[in-house]
Amino acid sequence: PAATRRGSQPPLMADQLAPSKRHAHEHEGRVVYEWDQTLDELNLYVPVPKGIGAKMLDVDVGADALKFGIRGNPPYLAHDLSHSVKTSDCFWTLEDGELHVTLQKMKRGKPWDALFKGHEGGLDAFAEREERERLMKERFQEENPGFDFSGAAFNGEAPSADAFMGGIKHA
Repeated sequence: PAATRRGSQPPLMADQLAPSKRHAHEHEGRVVYEWDQTLDELNLYVPVPKGIGAKMLDVDVGADALKFGIRGNPPYLAHDLSHSVKTSDCFWTLEDGELHVTLQKMKRGKPWDALFKGHEGGLDAFAEREERERLMKERFQEENPGFDFSGAAFNGEAPSADAFMGGIKHA
């Protein structure tokens, strides 16, 4: 049975179309970061060493690059983003030992196949297709809130959601 919210009520349709898993970027067998995306945002998740508080972190989000680390040390990660983001709508939090950075996409609906330039190929063809289909269903759901697209299937290749943003607001 599907997970439920608010007692015995079924999950919200939007929850069913939310990212169900994070994409991991590994280096030498270790997960460096994980990420997921929606029509509007990308979310980056990075484990932080025990004892490190938010005031000890240095996080810098630029329109085309992101870097972060512990203040007074070289950045843990400093890379160009695959695409541009709206810096005024980006933010970060530290919770339960995990840095969570939310990046607002500059081009709403655009599917990203990697968070950073040079990290392309992290999604295999099947995962890339799943992402494209999920984003397109999310786009349909936003345009038609009374319908449930969570179980919809595409006949052939799903188009890119950013090419079909006609019925909803571009940000």
